[in-house]
Amino acid sequence: MEDTFSNLATYGYIGLFLYSLGGGFVALVGAGVLSFMGKMDLSLSIMIAFFANAIGDVLLFYMARYQKSMMMEGLRKHRRKLALSHVMMKRYGSWIILFQKFVYGIKTLIPIAIGLTKYDFKKFAILNVFSAAVWALVFGLGSYFSGSFLVELAKVIGDKPWIAPMILVIFGGGLWLYMEKATKKKVKK
Repeated sequence: MEDTFSNLATYGYIGLFLYSLGGGFVALVGAGVLSFMGKMDLSLSIMIAFFANAIGDVLLFYMARYQKSMMMEGLRKHRRKLALSHVMMKRYGSWIILFQKFVYGIKTLIPIAIGLTKYDFKKFAILNVFSAAVWALVFGLGSYFSGSFLVELAKVIGDKPWIAPMILVIFGGGLWLYMEKATKKKVKK
């Protein structure tokens, strides 16, 4: 177990950066818990996750804006989810840039959807940096201050390994059902 913590302390920051480019919620929570345990530095973890998350969304926006044909080819199967992202963008306006950081399943689609529109890049970049900072602080500090609870939860799941797959199936199934319902084609009468 001590070898695992040593490896996480050594390579954890690199993994946190790479994982945060595309979301990073789980890695940031893990880094917060490891910071609580004294194995990683909390402020450094939050900064790394913040920078990577902000860079990742700017890259998605940029790719959608200037590499449309390549992006659309890759998103062919996700047209309905992309349409849902456009609807959410119209409904919530610029607030969606903040909301998308906290909603699993649309986190990567919103910057792409915004990039496909004529939305101002500078405005997106400023709002994205602010949103990434809020996201990193909420999950980094939240997991750090919830560290004792999360460590105890990990022990319970370690003692009863059937709980983790059950949680994943329930969460994944719920997310899948929501996305199916939200992106289902409406029949006009």
